[in-house]
Amino acid sequence: METSANTDLLERVDKALDSIRPYLEADGGNVKILEITSENTVILELLGSCSSCPMSMMTLKAGVEQAIIKDVPEIKSVIAVNAAPIV
Repeated sequence: METSANTDLLERVDKALDSIRPYLEADGGNVKILEITSENTVILELLGSCSSCPMSMMTLKAGVEQAIIKDVPEIKSVIAVNAAPIV
């Protein structure tokens, strides 16, 4: 069951994502929050072109993760369940 603290954290992470969504959407992609773990890790799903882009891991770490941690410092890391590996 979600607590109000969990709901607040989810809303703050979603707001942080809203700041970078226009850039993702400009390239035909987006992200969806799947879960925020008890260890304060955000688990995302990459959507649209982000799910198959060879640069998705770099975008995830350099863009998405940094935007979230900047706005929600209690988040420790961000993981995408379907990010393309860096080759």
